[in-house]
Amino acid sequence: MEAIKSLIQVFNVLSALAIIVLVLLQHGKGADMGAAFGSGSSGSLFGATGSANFMSRATAVCAIIFFLSLIFLVKLGAGSAGTQDVGVMSGVVQSAPAKQAAPVKPVQDDKQSSIPN
Repeated sequence: MEAIKSLIQVFNVLSALAIIVLVLLQHGKGADMGAAFGSGSSGSLFGATGSANFMSRATAVCAIIFFLSLIFLVKLGAGSAGTQDVGVMSGVVQSAPAKQAAPVKPVQDDKQSSIPN
């Protein structure tokens, strides 16, 4: 079971690194504006339009792999917990509810009652 967890963790980390690299390699929306004025080249390794499609598809595939591996890790982790109470409030001891104090009467101000309408 631990070998499977380790393998899924490796896929998770590799897909996260691939997403980071692919996002950093992609052109931004404003990158073509600079090329229109002559600064920089608009050519790329996969062609002018092919790189955006290839990079965006590769990023989407890596994101799907990342989220699927993350879901599998959660499922494996939840299966090993069993019936143990591992919630946030599991260590808090429940005590008897405190007695409520008697309601406080509002204090009337004598100045308001002496003012004529």
